[in-house]
Amino acid sequence: MHAPLFQLHQRDIWVFGGAGYLGRPVVTQLLAMGARVLCVDMEDRATHAVAESGWNDQVTPASLNVNEVDEATQFVESQLVTRGTPHGLVVMTFQSTARRLDELSAAEFDAANHGNLTATFSLARPVAAAMARQGRGSMVLFSSMYGSVSPDPRVYKEPMTPNPIEYGVGKAGVQQMARYFGVHHGPHGVRCNSISPGPFPNPKVQVDHPDFVSRLSSRVPMGRVGHASEIAGAVVFLLSDASSFITGQNLAVDGGWTAW
Repeated sequence: MHAPLFQLHQRDIWVFGGAGYLGRPVVTQLLAMGARVLCVDMEDRATHAVAESGWNDQVTPASLNVNEVDEATQFVESQLVTRGTPHGLVVMTFQSTARRLDELSAAEFDAANHGNLTATFSLARPVAAAMARQGRGSMVLFSSMYGSVSPDPRVYKEPMTPNPIEYGVGKAGVQQMARYFGVHHGPHGVRCNSISPGPFPNPKVQVDHPDFVSRLSSRVPMGRVGHASEIAGAVVFLLSDASSFITGQNLAVDGGWTAW
């Protein structure tokens, strides 16, 4: 293995959800590997992220609500015209109600899965088709450890709410979507994989709920929760030539959570 395998010099990577807690270190690492990045997020979050992170002019911020499918489709089409077909696509967006099982309505379940599944599909399908026409490309869709296993209720003592059912169902679907795209576009040189982050509680949760974070850590074979920067290497790997014969797979970055 040689370092150039992991380089993304002058490759164009689109990151949806790139201004979030896990998105920012991903964008930072992509820049370090030489990529040009289209960072897309809701409202003005991407613009704020550029200013706050000190990213260079290789990052283009954009605003989009991916739940608005027609708007998202038009956005993708316009970017394909203006930027050309990307070398890589990363979809880190998600939707969740944070409702307990007995409180969740069918309408809320539908809305969340629209945000987790339909929105991801609406972004990935046209990009994959454009990549196939170019004969190259790699897509990384974000699932979750809860797309593979159910949350342990003992970890989520009051006042915490167990990770909600619609989130896990949607993230399980994302894994299947990655497999389907990987198989469908494999003959055309396009790869698609998913990443399943394990426990990566955001800084506010870590400060406000240390007992919860301790319970999470005790459930991880490595004995701790993940640091946000630890997700970036997996994304770079799956976008780079280092993973050139890997497609349709789900990579768990969870400290071993799903290993037992």
